[in-house]
Amino acid sequence: MGSYDFSAGKLDYALLSQLIADLPLDERTVVGPRIGEDAAVVDMGDRYLIATTDPITFATDLIGWYAVHVNANDVASMGAKPKWFMAVVLLPEGQTDEPLVRGIFAQMKDACKSLGVAFIGGHSEITPELPRPIVVGTMLGEVERDKLVTSSDAQVGDAVLVTKGFPIEGTAIIAREKEDELKKHGVPDDLIERAKNFLFDPGISVVRDALIACSVANVHALHDPTEGGLARGLWELAEASQVTILVDAMTLPVVLEGQHLCQIFGLNPLGTISSGTLLICVSEHEADKVMAALRSEGIGVERIGQVVEKGKSEVLIRCPDGRLEKLPDFPKDEIVRLFG
Repeated sequence: MGSYDFSAGKLDYALLSQLIADLPLDERTVVGPRIGEDAAVVDMGDRYLIATTDPITFATDLIGWYAVHVNANDVASMGAKPKWFMAVVLLPEGQTDEPLVRGIFAQMKDACKSLGVAFIGGHSEITPELPRPIVVGTMLGEVERDKLVTSSDAQVGDAVLVTKGFPIEGTAIIAREKEDELKKHGVPDDLIERAKNFLFDPGISVVRDALIACSVANVHALHDPTEGGLARGLWELAEASQVTILVDAMTLPVVLEGQHLCQIFGLNPLGTISSGTLLICVSEHEADKVMAALRSEGIGVERIGQVVEKGKSEVLIRCPDGRLEKLPDFPKDEIVRLFG
């Protein structure tokens, strides 16, 4: 028996790696459970089925909206179009009423409509001893066989791009869940409202980001940073592709609102949940084309680094003074500290 971290957040990666090492698969499983991959891939003949599942456990405001979009992001990060959504909705006994239930379902329906996704089923129940609602989403999509993109095919020499900035989702969660405390710290109302609206603008969806990038270039790898923030997303990408990534601290696009709100609670933006941001690995000669296409559609994007070596999964950062250091890693998301 090993010594593992069982605090709130993702399961300890060392333990998880052991648990998924010998799961039963079949010959049609193209991508199974792997550290760093966003979804599973199943061979359906002329195309691939993409399948992912993700829970929303601590964002109680607009939980249904989150559930659809974070799962759609995982499908899009495989180069696929999200098509079908299912949800398990667990509701706390003694705290659930009709407006709450109708609200969650309305959010999921609206989010599905915004993405052109069919809401095809699921399960709901009142659950004893549950402190708050939990929604576990499942998203299915499909992609042509030659259009599949994974997190595990980053190539040496690739430019590493990041869309929009970070931590978009973390900024929205802090503003929505800690509004009263932010006001006590003197945060202006307009900044709080702007941060709360990050859910929609710039938005936590990366579906358009991924589909636009894949439509104009031969993208080698995509990854959707969520828990553990941009830093963990870069680590997962490096681990999946077994590469070393070098990023430049001066190019990391932290959003000012997020930086300010994280600072109030002592959180590092690099390790704060970052749905809304997409990592893209593409050859240097196609990077400008991808960036131009995204910007032409109103999606911000920056080149933050390069894949520099094969065979060693590592993320390095060039500091402003020129020193190279290992990028901090966040096995547990910073946002969890707000709800401990």
